[in-house]
Amino acid sequence: MTRYRTADVAVDGGMLRVGVWDGPDANAPAVLLVHGVTASHLSWPLVADRLPEARVIAPDLRGRGRSNDVGGRAGLTAHARDLVAVLDALDVGSAVVVGHSMGAFVALVFADLHPGRVERLVLVDGGLPLDLPDGLSSDEVIQLVLGPTAERLSMRFASVGDYLDFWRRHPAFARDWSPALEAYLAYDLVGVEPDLHPSTSYATVAEDSVDQNTGTAISDALAAMRRPTLLLTAERGLLDQVPPLYSGERLPALLRTHPRLRHEAVADVNHYTIVLSARGADAVAAAIRGELAAADR
Repeated sequence: MTRYRTADVAVDGGMLRVGVWDGPDANAPAVLLVHGVTASHLSWPLVADRLPEARVIAPDLRGRGRSNDVGGRAGLTAHARDLVAVLDALDVGSAVVVGHSMGAFVALVFADLHPGRVERLVLVDGGLPLDLPDGLSSDEVIQLVLGPTAERLSMRFASVGDYLDFWRRHPAFARDWSPALEAYLAYDLVGVEPDLHPSTSYATVAEDSVDQNTGTAISDALAAMRRPTLLLTAERGLLDQVPPLYSGERLPALLRTHPRLRHEAVADVNHYTIVLSARGADAVAAAIRGELAAADR
């Protein structure tokens, strides 16, 4: 019998789709997984399957997946408020919270604004500010941070197969194509053949990206950092390239500035495959299991 199911949770502006992997019993510890900027809850099954002892909860953030028609403002604070609604609807008091990419920024703000709902915090290749030039417009911020990822949102595809072929050419997945990846990618599409398109709302991505990179929520959360926080970083970047997102002198400086922040590098993965490959999921799940044990002490 599968552990996986979905639920719809009422939030401001509509209904949020949530993936749930049930635990072995009512006392199972909860893990809340928060996906990246153009992703969905189906970026997490490989990790969730490696945590059979836990109740794993992963929403489609507003503007993405089957939450793409939720109305109203986005931004990190709005996502944090949605996460409270998810935990309330599922009768979860607190959880180990894990965020990947933009989801790490959401998780960090959530932990700052709602510290009683967070047992431990894990940031997966995200959550720390990136170096950006001053004075960029919202479109320039999106282009610099996301590049082709944002351009994909305006593309149209005649079939699911065409969309999978588009992603097969992406260097991030050259070694890591899998049924789980295909399911994640197929779920991303909405519309009717031959006019399929990614579900993510560009307007929501724009609002989130500007808030993430030019607002004060991240710096405020980092300055306060109320919970022990683990940062996992990938060895390579979005295009499977070196250097990765976090490298050079900036990362050691941030670690020195924030003593509650611990860092572990994950070898042989890139920004995507740190959660969307078997070896990446092994590393992330092992880290989560360590945080669950620490929270239980």
